[in-house]
Amino acid sequence: MTKRVLGIDPGLLHTGWAVVDTAGQTRRYIASGVILPKPKMEMAQRLTTIFRELSKICETFQPDECSIEIIFVNKNPKTTLLLGQARAAAIVAVGNYDIPVFEYEPNVIKKALTGAGHADKSAVDKMVQLLLPNAHPKTPDEADAIAIALAHTNMVRYL
Repeated sequence: MTKRVLGIDPGLLHTGWAVVDTAGQTRRYIASGVILPKPKMEMAQRLTTIFRELSKICETFQPDECSIEIIFVNKNPKTTLLLGQARAAAIVAVGNYDIPVFEYEPNVIKKALTGAGHADKSAVDKMVQLLLPNAHPKTPDEADAIAIALAHTNMVRYL
């Protein structure tokens, strides 16, 4: 049975997304990209852009499940709260389609892909290329979204 997973790397200026199909040990890259709210937009407009674009992605690709990165606490609490709002807009957009959302911390994502929770970016990128050689992300946010989707497929086994 094939499951379609939407991976999301939330952000106010760059929200990465990726769609991956999985069946057993087989993974297949479907699509990915980045949602780019304009920096000069008011906060409500940015959040609405994230919500609307992810809604379109859900309509287009009809994922069965979603995996999203948990925002860790930054040095600046205000930044953490703002990123949390982008994450909430993403979760509500997906939840609006009754798609289950699975949340993962960055070190859990890294461990699921590389075996090491403190792996560096290059190790994660190498595993993404190994598992999905036809995925060619253009930005770090897109690459992270692919990794988040792949990590989920590694943690939740499908028959």
